[in-house]
Amino acid sequence: MMDPTRRDALKRLGALGLVAGGAAATARLAFDPGGFGLAQASGERQVRDFRIHQAAAGGSDNDPVFAIAKSSTDPAELVRRALNAIGGMKRFVSRGDIVAVKPNIGWDRMPVHAANTNPLVVAEVVKQCFEAGAKDVIVTDASCNEANRCFQRSGIWRSAYALGANVILPSAHRFRDLRMKGEVLDQWPVYLPLVNADKVINVPVAKHHNLSKFTGGMKNWYGILGGRRNRLHQNIDVSIADLATFMRPTLTVLDATRVLLRNGPQGGNIDDAKDMHQVIAGLDQVAIDAYGCTLIGEKATNVRYLKLGHERGIGSMFWEQLPHVEV
Repeated sequence: MMDPTRRDALKRLGALGLVAGGAAATARLAFDPGGFGLAQASGERQVRDFRIHQAAAGGSDNDPVFAIAKSSTDPAELVRRALNAIGGMKRFVSRGDIVAVKPNIGWDRMPVHAANTNPLVVAEVVKQCFEAGAKDVIVTDASCNEANRCFQRSGIWRSAYALGANVILPSAHRFRDLRMKGEVLDQWPVYLPLVNADKVINVPVAKHHNLSKFTGGMKNWYGILGGRRNRLHQNIDVSIADLATFMRPTLTVLDATRVLLRNGPQGGNIDDAKDMHQVIAGLDQVAIDAYGCTLIGEKATNVRYLKLGHERGIGSMFWEQLPHVEV
């Protein structure tokens, strides 16, 4: 398939505006029953909750909370094995769903640098969503570097577009100020395509971060924010916990096929990255990050935002104690 042209992309983005607009009302009713105004008036933190419930999805409390797929050089196979071990994508995505897939597309880097999510991992998640019956799959991120270059050079635009996903470049009109009422994040511009969907799948990459020590699923929510995000770095751990409080994904699929061990989050030297051939999929974003940080030689107890997420009840930092499988 030929590379998507800018004209093709604009056509798709225009069509998506109608779809996403229709999804917005559904998403608000399903995941924010009180509406924006009531949540703000109550003084409570807003939550965008896209999770499924075990019983409603045919699961039990003894089912694996997450699965670690290892020992294959094929990223797509690792994704399939990890998902199948926790019940398959049909457990999470229903026919007719609009699904937002949120990779890390933050940096103007190639896949070998391991600064962005592996495009083959993203492609397999998109494929699995469509096979589960998704009506539309949106793939997007609010990049740090120039977005067009990030989307192209990462390989994610091509791989997702080829499968029929709506790949959206971020633009100012797609953000809306929301009141999160977090400790650091109070009112902030939020990227609507990633919160106005039926299901949200977080597809981060595991890597080193020079401020937070590790970045995976919880830190990946920085990509739902507009504005001057660098201001949040003064209290980065609390801001990450605020974001993970706000965003409760349907599923997290952590790409650890190639891991940036140092000089993150942007990297740039291929010697800083190492092939590890793992994909971790599951329901607990704190536990998945707690496991992920071990891949760069870091202890979960040394990563402050993991402790904060644990204390807030977002998930468990003691991943070893949770039901999980290796496949």
